[in-house]
Amino acid sequence: MKIYGINGSPRKNKNTATLLQKALDGVKEAAKDKEIETEIINLYDLNYTGCISCFACKRLGSNSYGKCAVKDDLQEVLEKVSQSDGLIFSSPVYFSNVTGKFLSFLERLLFPYLVYDNNGTSLAPKRMPTAFIYTMNVKEEVMKQIGYLKTFERMESNIGHIFTKPLVMYSNNTYQFDDYSKYKVESFSEEEKAAHRKIQFPLDCQKAFELGANLIKH
Repeated sequence: MKIYGINGSPRKNKNTATLLQKALDGVKEAAKDKEIETEIINLYDLNYTGCISCFACKRLGSNSYGKCAVKDDLQEVLEKVSQSDGLIFSSPVYFSNVTGKFLSFLERLLFPYLVYDNNGTSLAPKRMPTAFIYTMNVKEEVMKQIGYLKTFERMESNIGHIFTKPLVMYSNNTYQFDDYSKYKVESFSEEEKAAHRKIQFPLDCQKAFELGANLIKH
């Protein structure tokens, strides 16, 4: 078995990447009686674009029907991911949405599998289990007040239509900078952020671990 973790953050050792690794650790722990591999794919290491609207994936009788035909760094990744046994998506929230790099990846991953028939049939080779980890600077109550959940739910619905509805977790009120004194950040308290992280982030790591464990049980 192979489970991929998709890191939609440009950083490889901060909040999002840490939680993603914890989730994959949970996968391995829950499946320790099975042969299972995990791998993180760092999207910001790859050179690619979003969908270019060539519609080669919709052309009947072509070799690219149901597959993205664009030849760039994402081509091999999409092929590997299509044969996996589970996917854990992760992204920080930048400017009220997941990162642009992650959205471009999701376009290229999902759209080729969507059939323009009356049922919106999925051509995905596997209806694999999925999960999603969101990290963000805002507190949980603000996340709900300003409509983040509606944005996330639309994306999760698309993932669920092609694969399966993702298990979800949020890490809120994240600690952004190593040294807040170097930045103009009047709207946040470094002291409050640090206190929150000390208590909450270990709990979020445990939640991510449990998310991964639950993924493999589905």
